[in-house]
Amino acid sequence: MVKWHGGYAGKVLNVDLTQGRVEQEELGPEVESYLGGRGLNICRLFRLLDRDTDPLSPRNPLLFSAGPLAGTLFPGGARFNVSAKSPHTGILGDANAGGFFGPELKFAGYDQLIISGRSEKPVYLLITDGRVEIRPAEHLWGRDVWQTDKALREELADNRLQVACIGPAAERGVTFAGVFANLVRTAARTGMGTVMGAKNLKAVAVRGKGCINIHDRERFQKLLAQIDAKIYKHDEYQARAMMGTTKLINALNKFGCLATRHFLSGDFAGADAVSGEQLAKTLKVKSKSCFACTIPCSRFFRITSGPYAGLASEGPEFEGLAGFSSRVGCNDLAFALQGVDDCNRLGMDVITASECISFVMECFEKGLLSRDEVDGLEPRWGDQRAIRELLRKIAWREGIGDLLARGVRHASRTIGRGTEKLAMHIKGLEVFQADPRGLKGYALGFALASRGGDHLRSEPSFEFSNDPDEGIRRYGAREAAFRLEYRGKGRLVKHYEEWSALSDCLSACKNTIVNMEIIDFGEAAALLAALTGGAFTGEGVQQACERVLNLERAFIVRQGIRRSDDTLPERFLKEPLPGEHPSKGSVVELEAMLDEYYAARGWDPATGIPTGKTLSRLGLADVARQLLAAGVPVI
Repeated sequence: MVKWHGGYAGKVLNVDLTQGRVEQEELGPEVESYLGGRGLNICRLFRLLDRDTDPLSPRNPLLFSAGPLAGTLFPGGARFNVSAKSPHTGILGDANAGGFFGPELKFAGYDQLIISGRSEKPVYLLITDGRVEIRPAEHLWGRDVWQTDKALREELADNRLQVACIGPAAERGVTFAGVFANLVRTAARTGMGTVMGAKNLKAVAVRGKGCINIHDRERFQKLLAQIDAKIYKHDEYQARAMMGTTKLINALNKFGCLATRHFLSGDFAGADAVSGEQLAKTLKVKSKSCFACTIPCSRFFRITSGPYAGLASEGPEFEGLAGFSSRVGCNDLAFALQGVDDCNRLGMDVITASECISFVMECFEKGLLSRDEVDGLEPRWGDQRAIRELLRKIAWREGIGDLLARGVRHASRTIGRGTEKLAMHIKGLEVFQADPRGLKGYALGFALASRGGDHLRSEPSFEFSNDPDEGIRRYGAREAAFRLEYRGKGRLVKHYEEWSALSDCLSACKNTIVNMEIIDFGEAAALLAALTGGAFTGEGVQQACERVLNLERAFIVRQGIRRSDDTLPERFLKEPLPGEHPSKGSVVELEAMLDEYYAARGWDPATGIPTGKTLSRLGLADVARQLLAAGVPVI
C-alpha cells in the first residue's frame, strides 16, 4: 500500500468479465516509481501481458488510469489513459483523453481500473462510490456514441453520470476505434475502443461523490495560484482560450508544413476558410474547458445554414479539423466539422480515418485504384460525398471500407502496386496533420514514439523558439532552437518525451505543462509533495518519467521493434517539400538524429534496445532479465 496521504484514491478495481467477478485492491507501492496515469498503466501492462497475446483475445487486459492531479484544481488535471496491446499496430496501445471522466473515476474511489476477460453478451460497468455492477447492454449494442451516452443517463436518471463508451466501429472490429467520454473527449489512438468491443463491453459509467485528499492544502493552493498567474500572463493564453489547437491550421500553413492533400504539399490555399480563426468568428457559440481548467480551449459550435445546418457539437481539435479539410483537399469548414462529427458518433480516430481516406484519394488520382475497387466512388480531392461514404463504409466494414478498417498499413500491403510507399504510418500508426519535413524535432519524435507515428509522446515545441543561446543552454546545440535544423534534436526530443510523460502520468494537459511550459520537473515535485505528503525532487520526478519511457521501449522491443522500425515514410526522407514557403526543399535527416538520441537515452545505437546498464540505473534490472529470457539481445 502506498504510504502517501493525498492525491490518490488509493484503490485499484479489477473486473473479470468472463467470470463476472469484481475485486478491489490497495494501490501498490509501484506508484512511487511510476507516479500514476500512463506510468501506472505500463507498469501493470508489461507484467500482465504475454508477448504473443492476441490483442482481441480475452487475455489482453484493458486498463484505465487517472493520475494524482486528476480531480484536483490543477488547471488541466482532468485526463485519463487507456492502455492495452494494440489491435491496430500489434505493439503498445495507449490513448489519452480529457473532459470529466478521469476526475469522476477518482471521486468514485479508484486510481486504476483493470478489465480482463470477455463477457458472453454485451454489458456495461456501473461504478458508483465503491459499488460496482456488471449490467446488461444488449439494448445499447449498435447505438452510436451519442445515443449510448444519452441512453445511460436516462436509464440511470443521472445527468451528471460520466460515461466512457464505444460506437458501432468498435463493435465491428475497426482496429482504430476509440473510447469516447463526454461525447467528443476521445482516447482515440491505437484501437483501445476495439479492445473494449472485443470484450463485449459497451461502456463504463461512473458516478462518485468522494473528494481528493490534499496533504498540505494551504501550500498546494498557493502553488496553484502561482501557476494560474503564469497561465494568464502567458503570451499564448488569449489565442489558446479562443481557438485551442485549431490555431495551428494557419500557423502551420504559414510555415509550409500543414498536411495538404496527403502530404503532397505543405501549404493549403484554403487554410483561412477552415482555420481556427474562421471557426471562432463564424460558428463558435461559447468557450468550453475540461474539469477545473483555466484555459477554455474547446468550444461549442452551431451550423445554422447550408447542407450541414443543424449540426451542433463541441470541438474540434486541430487533428480533426485539418484531417477533414487540408489533408483531403477540402476548403469547406462546415463539411470538416461534419466529418469530425461522423467520426465521433461512429467512434473512430480522426487521424487514422483521414489518413485512410486521403491515401485512397492519392491512389485513385494516380490511377493505382480503379473506380470498381472503391465501390463505384470517385474519391478525388475535396469530394465531400465520397469522404462521408468512405467513413460510413469503414465503420460498417462494407466493400472498400472493410479493407480500410484495419488501417493504412494493412490496406497498402493488401493492394500492393507500390502503394506501400504512399501509406503515411510509423509502426502501423498513422501520422498526424503536420508535415515532418518542416518540423524535424517532431519528425524524430514520430519515428521514436512508443505507440507508433504519434506527436503527443514528445511535442518539442522549443524548435520554434529561434533562440540559439537558449538552445545551447538547454540542449548543447544552437540548432535545437530551429525547426529546420537537425543537430541537437536527439537531446531535445529526449527532454520533451520526459516532459510529455510527466503530463500523462500526472493526468494533466500537455497544453499546460508542455506546450506553454508552465511547470518543470522541480515545480512538479513541489506540487506532488504538497498534494501527497511524499518526499519528491525534480531529479526524482524526471527519472520516474524516464523509467516509464524505458519500460514502454522494453514493451515494444519485446514485440520485435528495433532501430530499423524507428523510421518515417519514404516521402519525408527523400522527397523535398515542394512549394513556395519557408519549408521549401526540406527533407528529414533522420539517421543522424537517431544516433544522437540513442546516445542521450543510453540505448544500443545498433538496435535501439535499452542497455542493461540503463535499465539497471532506472531500477529495471528485472525487466532486462525478462527481455533476455524472451530472446531480446540486451547488452
